Amino acid sequence: MKTFLKNTGIVFGTALLVCSCSDDNGSENTEKESYTTTFKMTDAPIDNSNVEAVFVTVADIKVDGTSLEGFNKITFDLSALVNGQTMTLGNLQMDAGSYSNMELVLDYDTDVDGNVPGCYVEMADGQKDKIESTSENINVSNTFEVFATNTNEIIIDFDLRKTIKEEQGTLESDFNFVTFSELSAGIRTVNREATGEISGTINDSQNTSDKIVVYAYKKGTYNAEVETQGQGESNIRFANAVTSAEASGINNSYSLNFLAEGEYELIFVSYAQDGDQFYFNSQLEVESATGLDLGAINVTSALQLSANVTVTGTAQL
Repeated sequence: MKTFLKNTGIVFGTALLVCSCSDDNGSENTEKESYTTTFKMTDAPIDNSNVEAVFVTVADIKVDGTSLEGFNKITFDLSALVNGQTMTLGNLQMDAGSYSNMELVLDYDTDVDGNVPGCYVEMADGQKDKIESTSENINVSNTFEVFATNTNEIIIDFDLRKTIKEEQGTLESDFNFVTFSELSAGIRTVNREATGEISGTINDSQNTSDKIVVYAYKKGTYNAEVETQGQGESNIRFANAVTSAEASGINNSYSLNFLAEGEYELIFVSYAQDGDQFYFNSQLEVESATGLDLGAINVTSALQLSANVTVTGTAQL
């Protein structure tokens, strides 16, 4: 009887071991579930009224070294993608998680039709000024999340204000991309599902400005003495703003799109026009029309927040 129980136990234990190994092998062979992720491009405005368009030719987009599926070389006017407008670039099946390795490959020489140049500023008179950088590959250092859903839209915000500079001291307009490190820092990525929007109007009855630009900063990061001065090799003002929007139309309306969840402060800035150029004039003092604290606006996903303001004067810096 003892021998029978002993043998039975060995057989039962062996069976459990086989089942366990079989389950382990099964789990190892199970592929991770991936989710359709769409990549789109958007932009923030450039500060030059004589610029008609900024055409960029993207030859490839890679995430962790893998090119987007369905992506083909494309040339488009980046300056037209403002106020929440986007252009779809392609899709990729991706596992849920955090990603920080994205690479944009630009073609500076030829556009999608083989015409030269591939990346250029088009002036109001129709002239083309080629723009280029020291490298055709731009590494985007910003991190983005892919969620366990097939509605992922990764927004690539290619901020022209931060990424293109006009060379001074020349008789003709001469535009180029900023330095490689500044170029990488001027592009941000975010999953649209985790973003909100702040929009509103600006009542400037005192006519303080030829143009008003609204800058969104992460709460507590704005330093007027630093941000109102040109920073870095390319002399970029308001370099640490997350994004910006130009007030336009009869009501001076603005829209700050694709803001990641968090707290923000809004900075309203006056620009004066001299010929084709707009120059920093002063920071504006404003009051919220609804009592909203403009220095601590909490943005959550899918939130569309209204922030109408009235200009009360200019700030002494």
